[in-house]
Amino acid sequence: MSQVPAATRTLMVLRFLAAQPDPVPLERLASAVGLPRSTAYHLVNAMIEQGFVTHIAEERRYCLGVAAFEVGIGYARQAPLQRIAHQPLARLVDRIGQSAHLAVPHGRDVLYVLEERAPGRASLVTDVGVRLPAHLTASGRAMLAAMPASQVRALYPDRSAFVDRHGRGPQSLSALRAVLSETRRRGYATEDGEVTPGFASVAAAVLDHNGTPLAGIATTYESRESIDLDSLVEAVSATARTVSRRLGGALA
Repeated sequence: MSQVPAATRTLMVLRFLAAQPDPVPLERLASAVGLPRSTAYHLVNAMIEQGFVTHIAEERRYCLGVAAFEVGIGYARQAPLQRIAHQPLARLVDRIGQSAHLAVPHGRDVLYVLEERAPGRASLVTDVGVRLPAHLTASGRAMLAAMPASQVRALYPDRSAFVDRHGRGPQSLSALRAVLSETRRRGYATEDGEVTPGFASVAAAVLDHNGTPLAGIATTYESRESIDLDSLVEAVSATARTVSRRLGGALA
């Protein structure tokens, strides 16, 4: 570890603290990032001076500081996910001749942040800024299938969590688990008429370096159309892999 640059050590500390639900003691932080306690102490104190770490003295614990929050705000303001996904999504639409969109997780919903509409195709409910129940959408299912079972269970603690749109789709945790299991087996997610009657979608997840889903990329088509599903799935999956790779993430 002595050969690891200080900048790398700093980023490791930030990433570790960002993943913790509560402030942590120095010993745990040092162990998690593989640093001697004395080195970790000097490093976090330098980060405290710059505002990236806060020391809660009465608890002898450390957490992220205001400067880390400012970095997060800057990330959101610059919308790098949308910028990075724009061209791959446009190429996907050109390739398949169907409209496509990018959605991000938002609690039990998905939030649509980017849409590319194919020429001559009907407008969809998935406009930018729209939120829809994750368990009914292909994008949501792709992301839920990549989440730990405990996280899915926390999102859907009882039947009241399952919003209904058209009388279709899972209405219990066991039913949702079956859908997600099938999604993982296939390697992509689907829905047919559960968001909008007469329309179906396929989707794949965009993953970060830990395999955590950052977004879902989907295409929507009319259910009555005769399509080459295998080609459609491959195009959507390839686009999700491209965006994952550009974000430094894992490949599904």
